[in-house]
Amino acid sequence: MDVHARAQDYTESELSGMIEDESELTAGVRIVPGRSYGFFTDTTVCIGCKACEVACKEWNNLPADNVGLSGHSYDNTGALSANSWRHVAFIEKHTGQDGAPGVRSTNKTPYQSGWLMLSDVCKHCHNAPCLEACPTGALFKTEFDTVVVQQDICNGCGYCVPACPFGVVDLNTLDGKAHKCTLCYDRLKGGLEPACAKSCPTDSIQFGELPDLQARAEKRVEQLHGQGVSTAYLYGTPGAPGATGDLGHLNAFFLLTDKPEAYNLPSAPTRPANRVAPSLAAGLAAVAGLALTALFAFNRRS
Repeated sequence: MDVHARAQDYTESELSGMIEDESELTAGVRIVPGRSYGFFTDTTVCIGCKACEVACKEWNNLPADNVGLSGHSYDNTGALSANSWRHVAFIEKHTGQDGAPGVRSTNKTPYQSGWLMLSDVCKHCHNAPCLEACPTGALFKTEFDTVVVQQDICNGCGYCVPACPFGVVDLNTLDGKAHKCTLCYDRLKGGLEPACAKSCPTDSIQFGELPDLQARAEKRVEQLHGQGVSTAYLYGTPGAPGATGDLGHLNAFFLLTDKPEAYNLPSAPTRPANRVAPSLAAGLAAVAGLALTALFAFNRRS
């Protein structure tokens, strides 16, 4: 990314205060309320450094999860949780020359053929099931088109947890409230790039306005196809092989090189709200059937 011209105004190593609209210098975008912002995560350049996890925890003052070694992977975070709003997944793929699993091959094709790495996060869905399930209005859409939980309004009912098709939302065992990524709502209001994207050393996590990110991602897919990575595709953008149906677009979307399930992402995520009407109809039909059966039995006895 080219250095913004305004960077010349801040050449000192120590600054007297915050830089106005700092995201314009760090991410090439000025944050304006009323526009849609999000993340484009290019998994082909993720190196698994976990800088995003650390930056997220430091900025949001989140405690560590699962301190220690799992013994199963370099990934000891394990999953997203109430205290882990970023999770770098390490997916090791052992295949022999004949494609047999469980064998380390000596020859690998480019771009993470032996390892898949992905920095997972809340998707900030356009049609967010968690928001639809919330009975108190604790979950809301911000002026930046992101989804945030207000802990002072959350009653800890947990309806949002099963409503999320990605398993993102989690209840904190200490305060009983729902917690998840806010896409650094407080930083956006201050004109700052989200902490995870700012800390990413390879620009695997890119922050910006959604239309710009989608256009950039499509060009990246074309570039990878031209380099022989025919498996590259976008997950979470309409019209792409990894489109997410009636969830609409995901404000945090991904470039993948394997099927979604390999990254612990659903291939066809759905909105629980779509199942309310059929379930209600089935319930009413069952009640009507029982009533008719009871009426028939009563008439026979009389």
